[in-house]
Amino acid sequence: MPRPTENHGLSAARGSNKKGGRKDPGTLLRVGVIGTVLVALCCFTPILVILLAAVGLAALTGYLDVVLFPALAAFIGLSVYALYSKRQRDAGSHKE
Repeated sequence: MPRPTENHGLSAARGSNKKGGRKDPGTLLRVGVIGTVLVALCCFTPILVILLAAVGLAALTGYLDVVLFPALAAFIGLSVYALYSKRQRDAGSHKE
């Protein structure tokens, strides 16, 4: 039986790209852009409505705006933060 303190190779999945406790801005930017595109597709096309209707959850379509618009704002904010962090990091590396 494995001990609870064993890692089992999860360190790579948990953010081995941390630098001083921060995530790599390139990874944050990638997540932000992918999330923005996915949420925008679900907001502005009927993809999610069709999928919910196909699995019998069409009653939830009235609540999609409550979830999708804040998620879109969060992913856009994450993308902007990642761009800002990346530019700050790049500007700091050129000064040295």
